[in-house]
Amino acid sequence: MIKIVEVSKQFKEGVTAKRVQALQGLSLEIGQGEVFGFLGPNGAGKSTTIKILINLIFPDSGSASIMGIDAGDKTVRRSVGYLPENPYFYDYLTAEELLWFGGRASGLAKGVIRQRTELLLGKLNLLEARKRPLRTYSKGMVQRAGLALALIHDPQVVILDEPMSGLDPIGRKMVGDIILELKGEGKTVFFSSHILSDVERFCDRVGIIVGGRLRLVDRVDNLLAEGATLEDVFLAEVAKAGLKEVF
Repeated sequence: MIKIVEVSKQFKEGVTAKRVQALQGLSLEIGQGEVFGFLGPNGAGKSTTIKILINLIFPDSGSASIMGIDAGDKTVRRSVGYLPENPYFYDYLTAEELLWFGGRASGLAKGVIRQRTELLLGKLNLLEARKRPLRTYSKGMVQRAGLALALIHDPQVVILDEPMSGLDPIGRKMVGDIILELKGEGKTVFFSSHILSDVERFCDRVGIIVGGRLRLVDRVDNLLAEGATLEDVFLAEVAKAGLKEVF
């Protein structure tokens, strides 16, 4: 469902335009119905990878595809849901209006939008606030509204950048339940997170990226089989890369 082949990406940084290698030869495949956790320190290349997948930026070399279609092909976008790390919306819209906009932009019929809106806002405990403008929402409520928007068109592939950011324990449980529900429906979920306990609970496999290089990919149950925690594995990979600053 997701395939990345030898992707590299550089950025220019600061007034000196120094080149920074964000990704180096990244290759990764994620199958249908899989929940894949993407881990790494700040600046490791997680968000860069996600932005390449959703065609916000372009790789310098290599390729990325979703469902066998090049990530740059606009036809694939109706099959992909995306939640950015810090969602920001026109804050005079209500949650209901936000989902209406997303549904119409995705080509959904009006009746389907109403049905999906009712379903998603119910699951994310936003029904009572559906007619309130987003500017009155807490950070966690905005995060949940953003997830509803990502799912309004019932995508086959869901890409989430730090989906638990700003959520309280109840909100994290709601989002976790939805991730497991998507898995049960055979959907593919790719998400980055700093909350390792959530990755342990929800993911089939994890990839650890440090310094723009993919250092490890394995099943979660394999990594935990010998009594180690995911934090232990993560810190070991960071140490191997010679980094001291983790988060």
